[in-house]
Amino acid sequence: MLLVIDVGNTETVLGLYREKALISHWRMSSKVQRTSDECWILLKMWMDQVSESGASIRGVVIASVVPSLTSVFSDMAHRHLGIEPLMIGADIDTGLVLLYDSPGTVGADRICNAVAGYHRFGGPLIVVDFGTATTFDIITEKGEYAGGVISLGLRGTAYELHRLAAKLPHVGLVFPPSVIGRNTEDSMRSGIMWGAVAMVDNMIQYIQNEMKWKRVQTVATGGAAACVAERTKRVNRVEPDLTLEGMRLIYDRNRS
Repeated sequence: MLLVIDVGNTETVLGLYREKALISHWRMSSKVQRTSDECWILLKMWMDQVSESGASIRGVVIASVVPSLTSVFSDMAHRHLGIEPLMIGADIDTGLVLLYDSPGTVGADRICNAVAGYHRFGGPLIVVDFGTATTFDIITEKGEYAGGVISLGLRGTAYELHRLAAKLPHVGLVFPPSVIGRNTEDSMRSGIMWGAVAMVDNMIQYIQNEMKWKRVQTVATGGAAACVAERTKRVNRVEPDLTLEGMRLIYDRNRS
């Protein structure tokens, strides 16, 4: 069994793989106050529900964009599983060529998305991840990570509208009945949700034009992927577990 831990800014996802099959996965909030013991208690409880135990885990891989939590989950792996975790980063063998100016600054989750996306679909490919940030990662037909785009995610957009404008309420991330809002709440929902659809479709076209690609596949992942992607014209498919799959592939490539 392989334990994969994807530590994001908003949520942390833990998954269990048996060979190439994802047995189960769970989400917890990425609270920086958590201790390694608390994380282990939650994990053990979840594993009990699927009749698994820590004794069956032979490897741990961590992809983290929250430095303060990286050490927490690493300590959990050491203390409670007796395993040295593999840390995802630009300094390990991912199978991709990172063309970023500073490869070490590419987020671990973005590396995992690119690896899994290219392994499954080949290139050229654009991976759109709807997380705390909405990111676009560009992979060439040669397996080169060409760079990407980072924009504010849906939750952040909704929060900032509410925070910066005194009379604007906080609204949920749902599509309104029509693009043209008939009240303030629906007008905001339209701007957030349909604005995301417009941004995704146009950004994909801008990227394709800049790369001079005649065709490109686009895959979406992340919490809001299914909700937004189905309204777009340019996203080909949704793969909710793409990041976890990338972690498994990188682990298999690097294990001794």
